[in-house]
Amino acid sequence: MEILVCAKRVPDTSENEIELNGARNDIERDDLVYSVNEPDNYAVEEALQIVDRVGGKVTVVTVGSDEDEEILRREMAMGAHHGVLISDDAFSGSDGRGIAAILKAFVQTKHYDLILTGVQADDGCAQVGGMLAAMLDYPFASLVTSIEVLEGGKLKIGREIEGGNKEINAIDLPCVLSIQTGINEPRYVGMRGIRQVASVPIPTLGTPELGVDPETVGDRAAKVKRVDYFVPPAGRGAEMLQGSREETIDKLMDLLKAKGGLN
Repeated sequence: MEILVCAKRVPDTSENEIELNGARNDIERDDLVYSVNEPDNYAVEEALQIVDRVGGKVTVVTVGSDEDEEILRREMAMGAHHGVLISDDAFSGSDGRGIAAILKAFVQTKHYDLILTGVQADDGCAQVGGMLAAMLDYPFASLVTSIEVLEGGKLKIGREIEGGNKEINAIDLPCVLSIQTGINEPRYVGMRGIRQVASVPIPTLGTPELGVDPETVGDRAAKVKRVDYFVPPAGRGAEMLQGSREETIDKLMDLLKAKGGLN
């Protein structure tokens, strides 16, 4: 089975202090530490596990700049067979639809039985997987928590739905699935593995190779643009109750009554 995983390089929130830029339409990105988007990492692991069971190859693709090559090498060190960087100045500022259109053009240059994305990336919109499926006219399922390969070109998938319930579906291949975090346990990537793939060539594709019209992607073609970005004001801090145990209990009861917690 030929599997394509779409990945993204995002700021590592555990390593950064996130601040707004001067225009207040994005975060300040200078000097940020980046890593692979966590849900995408689960998607890569799931692809590797499927290939371990049924055979095939895993390709990881990202749309970005030269710096985004680092996440491709990380996922190759994890076990992915190929990495592909899609990079062109014309792609800068693409919205979700633009990114999906770029990925569609790439998919149509190859043949993939299954396309996986993470459930969402750093913008939280969870759009690209569904849009890519629609553009390719492939079936699509989101919030996938289990995958089983069936006979006859089908998959049996589990989806996380409201109330902690699980939905089971059969879906035809080729298809696009967005993978929920927790579907597996991504394997550890050590420095030895990263060194082993450090010199492996990674092709870079742009508008000439993909046949994408620059006027249909990028900032000029974006139909969704962020106009404001803000951090909600901090809420009131916790109130510390002082006094003896009996006094503290009395104060707590009074607070609960005042807030409607007790009749």
